[in-house]
Amino acid sequence: MEIQTVMTILATIALAGGVWVVVRLYNALVKKPERVRAVLRKQGISGPPPTFVLGNILEIRKAMSSSPKATTSTDHQNKTTTDNDQAAAQISHIYDANILPFFVSWRQRYGKLFTFSLGTKQIIHVNRTDIVKEITRITSLNLGRPSYHRKELGPLFGEGILTSNGPTWQYQKKILAPELHMDKVKGMTGLVWDSATGLLDLWKTKVEAAGGIADLHIDQDLLDFSGDVISRACFGSNYSKGQDIFCKLNYLKDAMAKKIFSIGVPGLSNLPTKNNREIWGLVKEIHTLIVKVVKERKESDQDHKDLLQTVLEGAENAEMSRDAKEQFIVDNCKNIYLAAQETVAITAAWCLVLLASNPEWLARVRAEVVETWGGQIPDSEMLRKVKLMTMVIQETLRLYPPGVALSREALKDVNIGGIIDVPEGVNIWTMVMKLHTDPETWGPDSHEFNPERFANGISAACKVPQSYLPFGFGPRVCLGQNLAMLELKVIVGLIVSNFSLSLSPKYVHSPVMKFVIEPKHGINLLVKKL
Repeated sequence: MEIQTVMTILATIALAGGVWVVVRLYNALVKKPERVRAVLRKQGISGPPPTFVLGNILEIRKAMSSSPKATTSTDHQNKTTTDNDQAAAQISHIYDANILPFFVSWRQRYGKLFTFSLGTKQIIHVNRTDIVKEITRITSLNLGRPSYHRKELGPLFGEGILTSNGPTWQYQKKILAPELHMDKVKGMTGLVWDSATGLLDLWKTKVEAAGGIADLHIDQDLLDFSGDVISRACFGSNYSKGQDIFCKLNYLKDAMAKKIFSIGVPGLSNLPTKNNREIWGLVKEIHTLIVKVVKERKESDQDHKDLLQTVLEGAENAEMSRDAKEQFIVDNCKNIYLAAQETVAITAAWCLVLLASNPEWLARVRAEVVETWGGQIPDSEMLRKVKLMTMVIQETLRLYPPGVALSREALKDVNIGGIIDVPEGVNIWTMVMKLHTDPETWGPDSHEFNPERFANGISAACKVPQSYLPFGFGPRVCLGQNLAMLELKVIVGLIVSNFSLSLSPKYVHSPVMKFVIEPKHGINLLVKKL
């Protein structure tokens, strides 16, 4: 009898526990997402209907698999360089249907403001300029980085400055921002120049070996340049010492990019899939490499004054456990590497493509650099005077912004300019490339390369200046934008003043999305010494 009573009690407890689990799952997977969507529907914000647990992931994958694979190619291998320039000028800068086809169809159905789901994560797509303008004005910490950046994308970013929120982010910004202030960046010009001349010497050697004109695949050279700059400026070493870290971070980035549209599926990142196992292994290797660099730094007798030292001191001065301090250092080093190397290299690559395919602008920028710099290391005034090059870089960042989307999450209920009430937990995505090419804002030539639009600055380039967001906005604007602009001016200026450029017959114009918008097949240029 007693045994039966015990068994009955245990069965009752098990049943109650099962019911509790089912209720919790129902609330998390069904009731809460539907409640959020209902709040948005009352405000006139609708979107594609989600499926259970997966949201709109299946629709996204179907659209991605059936999107046009054909790309704009120069397709004229036997033509002359002059013909090459003329054909290259016809490159199309309308590419959103190739990389994000589902957004194209959804915008046609629902407009510039709609909601969709990645798993159980609710996201508002916002590309209305009036709402974007209000979002850029919000300084509250209640609108922060999406929580999935730390969860699903944690292996890549951890809880560094790019993904953290609240007091953690404030502390990281406090210690890192002064090191990337314009006054500090001005002192890095010579360092950037040295890294750039290394690339210049390499290209001169390759051109001479090829008999005066070389067909160069430029991507890795530019990555090496930007990696060398960030290693020297922020870590006190040259690129070769950090090459293993850069290489493995790039592998990790590629592995993480495969799961970007599965971020909202509960538990998926914990399954021992081939992709996840690859990610876990790379995370351990990168952690070990960065800790090794830190150990060597601590054992060094030299007096270091760079970003790594700032991160180390910031960790030591924080009230954290030993393991937390180590993770703080690793996460922020990864964030700095990822943000600083690839963004500059890919923007420089797109800039050279645009100049190579627009010979008139190439000639104008070259003449300006030669006249202003005269072959010497430019000071801050010389860098300020290369106005045409600045316009070209700004136009490059408009047509090919480093970030596909700017994302924020309502960490608490947030009201945006009296227009939208965003419930806690909902994400906001602004598609930057679409915002940068909206004809209503930029005019009928919005998809054309026209640096002249920036002749009177960003404020006069379009109807709503807040629609130009290559470096983000508000309190979370990119801390490294001053260094990035310095690098871009120096490397582009040195290249165009030493070489003539045209697109190679091998070049296929095919922008793709990973974590940034990059050339799928890389970039080949015909390079000739002037």
